Amino acid sequence: MSPDRLIYMANQIGKFFKSQGHDKAVPGIAEHIKKFWDPRMKRAIFAHLDAGGAGLEANVREALTALKQTTTLPAAP
Repeated sequence: MSPDRLIYMANQIGKFFKSQGHDKAVPGIAEHIKKFWDPRMKRAIFAHLDAGGAGLEANVREALTALKQTTTLPAAP
């Protein structure tokens, strides 16, 4: 999946949680991605984040940073 598509999807999740306020949105975004994105998607969005995270909304960037710190992904095939 292309980074542009993953950025779009992550930002859509962020828009969904935005109305809950920052303190609930950030963990909500992280939990959603943790539960529903497969390891390849997470690996790709984390790589994008490491490269600067262009295009990611602030809450999404914060959620991904927190998630990356607590996530152990299986080795890439």
